[in-house]
Amino acid sequence: MKVFYLILFLFGLNSGFAQLQTITNQTEYPFWINVPETEKTEKQPILIFLHGKSLSGTDLNRVRRYGVLRAMDKGRKIPAIVVAPQLAKGSWNPDKVLEVLEYVKKNYNVDESRIYVCGMSLGGYGTLHFAGKHADKITAAVAICGGGNTSDGCTLSTIPIWIQHGDKDYIVPISESQKVVNAIRKCNEKAKLIFTVIKGGNHGSVENIFHQDAMYNWLFEQKRE
Repeated sequence: MKVFYLILFLFGLNSGFAQLQTITNQTEYPFWINVPETEKTEKQPILIFLHGKSLSGTDLNRVRRYGVLRAMDKGRKIPAIVVAPQLAKGSWNPDKVLEVLEYVKKNYNVDESRIYVCGMSLGGYGTLHFAGKHADKITAAVAICGGGNTSDGCTLSTIPIWIQHGDKDYIVPISESQKVVNAIRKCNEKAKLIFTVIKGGNHGSVENIFHQDAMYNWLFEQKRE
């Protein structure tokens, strides 16, 4: 039995979560952070993941149930400082997300030209609310099966955004994403906006986006001048 636990321990040291840790009592939102070894010598991009309502609470382990951290648990290596805060209840507050970002920028070796945010469901709303208020702080965003404020259309049009939504989503209807897309395009027809309608996708199945390369490849290609 001791050998079994030793093997598990050694496996953990070599996994993508070798540097995973929680940060609490430093910002309003407690959060997970995963820091690549190369952070010691090279500036790193930041990827912020905002979870949906079902992962809200005060147990940070809930945040690993789906999304970016779940993908990392299953072996995905992400070449960035990954930050995953937890919301206790209610909706994401853009200023509190910014507080987490500023903490990470202050305490780690960050490439400020490559700061990304993504989220699903309530986290999709949180992503667009955050980008809608603090677009000057981030490089690009991906919002999945969420929505946002149409009044933020012009601000959102200033950064690359990829909005994705399943056409069989009966929890958050696709119209929630469509209206934000329309507001962005109305403000700037040439905005760097991608709107992907996932045929047959429901509110849960779109989580597989976090386990595929496309989202990460697109995000990390974006760089603020």
